[in-house]
Amino acid sequence: MSEQYRIPSSPLPKAWPFEEAAKLAAHVGDRPVSAERPVLLETGYGPSGLPHIGTFGEVARTSWVRQAFTAITGKPTRLLAFSDDMDALRKVPDNVPNQDMLRQYIGRPLSRVPDPFGTHESFAAHNNARLQAFLDSFGFDYEFASSTTYYEGGRFDAALKRVLEVHDEIVAVIAPTLGAERRATYSPVLPIHPRTGQVMQVRMDAIDPVAGTVRWTDEDGETFETPVTGGHAKMQWKADWAMRWYALGVDYEMSGKDLIDSVRLSGRICRILGGRAPAGLTYELFLDENGQKISKSKGNGISVEEWLRYAPPESLGQYMFNAPQRAKRLFFDVIPKATDEYFANVTRALAAQEVDDPALWTNPAWFIHAGHIPANAGSPITFGMLLNLASVANAETPDVLWKFIQRYDADASPTRDPMLARLVDHAIVYYADFVRPTKHYRAPEGKETAALSDLAEALRGMDAATATPDDFQNLVFEIGKRHGFEPLRSWFGCLYEVLLGQKEGPRFGIFIALYGASETVALIEAALTRSASQVAQS
Repeated sequence: MSEQYRIPSSPLPKAWPFEEAAKLAAHVGDRPVSAERPVLLETGYGPSGLPHIGTFGEVARTSWVRQAFTAITGKPTRLLAFSDDMDALRKVPDNVPNQDMLRQYIGRPLSRVPDPFGTHESFAAHNNARLQAFLDSFGFDYEFASSTTYYEGGRFDAALKRVLEVHDEIVAVIAPTLGAERRATYSPVLPIHPRTGQVMQVRMDAIDPVAGTVRWTDEDGETFETPVTGGHAKMQWKADWAMRWYALGVDYEMSGKDLIDSVRLSGRICRILGGRAPAGLTYELFLDENGQKISKSKGNGISVEEWLRYAPPESLGQYMFNAPQRAKRLFFDVIPKATDEYFANVTRALAAQEVDDPALWTNPAWFIHAGHIPANAGSPITFGMLLNLASVANAETPDVLWKFIQRYDADASPTRDPMLARLVDHAIVYYADFVRPTKHYRAPEGKETAALSDLAEALRGMDAATATPDDFQNLVFEIGKRHGFEPLRSWFGCLYEVLLGQKEGPRFGIFIALYGASETVALIEAALTRSASQVAQS
């Protein structure tokens, strides 16, 4: 990060990435840091499946911690996206072709399983390529690392020999967490069978730290002596994690709440090896619409591809930025709120950026845009407003929405407002899939009928050509107060439910300015003449 983004570390900006950066700075301490030995942040990826929304979240959040750390210390850093592609294929995923072929390779390292898609030299290589394309599409600054490359290339050799020196101590840490049967055969070392290529989970008959070998017996009774170096063996995963921290000197790695025990055990093993566990954040997991944990196998929740169908990627960054240590619902109805929250933050960030206001450093947009918010990052119209326009106009094409937008701002165009153009396209799709199927109007009740009639009459008497959104908003407020709505939000609830067919809605003055005063009058008149039976059938 350039010098212009160096900021004071005291007082620390009140945003969670800076809190994490302070933890990382304390972890690094006075250790010499240079371009040759930078501070190392790591994220992990299991290439048995395609990258998913959790992958995005972990890389994005780690990137923001890195940005904050650089801003307050100026020290060089690296972000390593590490793929555990030496892990064995345990089961065949449901969403890949050539499943019968894959079943023949159960138990082999993912990097030695043929690619069922036929595009790469292995299944791991295919998924690794997808990971890198995925991360590149979001503009992340990272280095990719392959477990297979590190094992086979000797990067872990010294650490693996160290594992043999303290083998029994590692077993003593892990054994109490295992069942009796597994405990009897546990070793942190998994040799690769020289003939079958299987990752072997077997008892070690002998361990030779000097030679760097293990002796073991397969299920057919044949005994082998295998070097742990050069990719001939790999580690069980908790020990593998600890060995990697030790070998690479990882300074920071975050993980989900479901891995709390694994982090603790891996930290103990790292200390046994002679290293130091990294600093890190434990983030909460995502919940589906019913409050159940998101599961890739269940398919509940949202994929990255689905989110990007309905909203720009910056909105996904906004969603991931918010309160990572709090469980959050991850379903389609969170998308509009996250999108408009992002745009509200962009507006504030651009203003703060212009005058070098320290408030910029706590703004999510500052992190999402890696320290500099482009002038065209915002939108003059919110996503929620576009959805409401689409709803009342039953819009099926962007042209319908642009007609209203250009009434509000004659100079607006997809060329001048590229972000707005993207939002319009997203709004059409989101409306068709989620708003239109759930629209439910109700008939006005009691004093609502008189208030709506009063609003229509007042709008007829206004000069729509000169009226501003605030003028319309003040009118709506005045009529709500005049008709005794208490609390006043019940009046706006009436407008949303009766006119738009939904529980929540936009700032109504802006809606009138966009939709048109005469069109809003027609909307009110249609609602007043609509019978209760017609409402029930809508």
